[in-house]
Amino acid sequence: MAEKWIVGVDLGGTTTKLAFINLYGEIIHKWEIPTDNSDVGKNITINIAKAIDHKLEELGQEKTKLAGIGMGVPGPVNYATGIVYNAVNLGWEDNYPIKDLLEVETSLPSVIDNDANCAALGEMWKGAGNGAKDLVCVTLGTGVGGGVIANGNIVQGTTGAGGEIGHITSIPEGGAPCNCGKTGCLETVASATGIVRLAVEELSKGSSSGTLQELYSQTGQFTAKDVFDAARNGDETAGRVIDKVAFHLGLALANIGNTLNPEKIVIGGGVSKAGDVLLDKIRVKFEQFAFSRVKASTELALATLGNDAGVIGAAWLIKNNPAFIQ
Repeated sequence: MAEKWIVGVDLGGTTTKLAFINLYGEIIHKWEIPTDNSDVGKNITINIAKAIDHKLEELGQEKTKLAGIGMGVPGPVNYATGIVYNAVNLGWEDNYPIKDLLEVETSLPSVIDNDANCAALGEMWKGAGNGAKDLVCVTLGTGVGGGVIANGNIVQGTTGAGGEIGHITSIPEGGAPCNCGKTGCLETVASATGIVRLAVEELSKGSSSGTLQELYSQTGQFTAKDVFDAARNGDETAGRVIDKVAFHLGLALANIGNTLNPEKIVIGGGVSKAGDVLLDKIRVKFEQFAFSRVKASTELALATLGNDAGVIGAAWLIKNNPAFIQ
C-alpha cells in the first residue's frame, strides 16, 4: 500500500499553517494561507478545503493519498464531538461544529483539539519531549498556552479546558486584568505583552537608567525581545523584570510539577527564544519550589520544533487514532 499522508492544520487568528506529514512525523510539504474570519468565520473551512485541493494538484497527488485532517484551534474543544466552545478571534459563534463542517468541505475524516495541546503533542512526538509520555508543554507568546500529556494522551478535562496554564492565578490581589476576564493570571506576567507591561511599570518609577530606558525615551515603545536583550547586556531594570517573570513561571511550573510529576516540562513560544537568560532563572525558582522527588526527576527543556509544533501535533491526532490509520 502506498504511504499515506496526514494533513496537519494549525489555525491561527491571522494565519493558518498547513502541512502534509507522513506517518513518521516528517513534514513532506508545508505552506500558509491567511485566516479569513469575516462573515462569522464561515470561510475558514472552505478556504482550508480549497488550499488542500490546490496543493494536491500542484504536487500531482490524488485525495486518496490523505488519511485525514488533524487541526489545532485557538479555544477549548470538545474532543469527542469536535465542537469549539468559544474562539473569539475567529468570528465563530459559541459551540461551533468545526469538525462536522471541515469533514463536509474536505470529505476527509477530521480530529480537532486545542492549538496548545497540539503543540504539546508535536513536541512529545518529534521535538524536545523525545518520546517522554508524561510531559507538560508551556507556550509563551502573546498569551500563555499549555498542554498536559499523561501516559501519551492529552489531558482534556471535563469541558476541554485542561492545561490552561496561562490562567493559573499568579497575583491573587491587585493583578493586571487578563483577556479571560480574571485578574492576575500567569499570562499577565509571563507572556510577551505581560513582560512589556512589567518593564513599563519599572521604568515609570523614574529611577532607572540604561539601554531600555534610553529606547523607551526615544521611541515610547519596546518589545519583550528588547527586554531580554537589555538584560543580557547588564541592564538592571530589564534584569529585575526577568527576575519577576522567572519567579512567577518557576513557582507555577513547580506547582504543576508537584501535581503531575512529569518527566519533562517543555517551554516554547516566541518568549522561549530568550534561551538561557530566562530558562536558567526559571530553573532556580522551579528547584526552590518543587517537591524533592519532582526536582530530581523533572527536566526543564526548551521546545525544538518552533512553528512546526502545531501542525506536527495536529497530525498526531490522526496518527494516534486507529480508526484512521490501518
